[in-house]
Amino acid sequence: MSSLWLAGHGITQAEATIDYPRPDRLVNGNPKRTTHDLYQHPHMNCGIWECEIGMWEIHFAPNKQEFFQIIEGKVRIHDANTNTYIEVLAGEAGVIPPDFKGRFEVVETVKKYFVIVEST
Repeated sequence: MSSLWLAGHGITQAEATIDYPRPDRLVNGNPKRTTHDLYQHPHMNCGIWECEIGMWEIHFAPNKQEFFQIIEGKVRIHDANTNTYIEVLAGEAGVIPPDFKGRFEVVETVKKYFVIVEST
């Protein structure tokens, strides 16, 4: 039996987790990152993520990808392979593909919906 979920519903009941970028990946600042997991499944999770200004290196696994939509703020995702970046503003969405290597930069304090999918 399955149930439908309304994204964002019950966020006040969702317990937040707080973390910071790993020191070996940190490029700028030391941004506090707050995650509200709203739904978890063995191969997918989604929720709301908030972060202070800063930048760190990211490397997605070959079987992992993320769709996100910015609610507030602005981010830049820097691609290490092309030496370019995209800027994503409030109201816009983006995808970080499998095996992506680069940097995640929070230009303005950000709040986003995220969906992370891992294939087997």
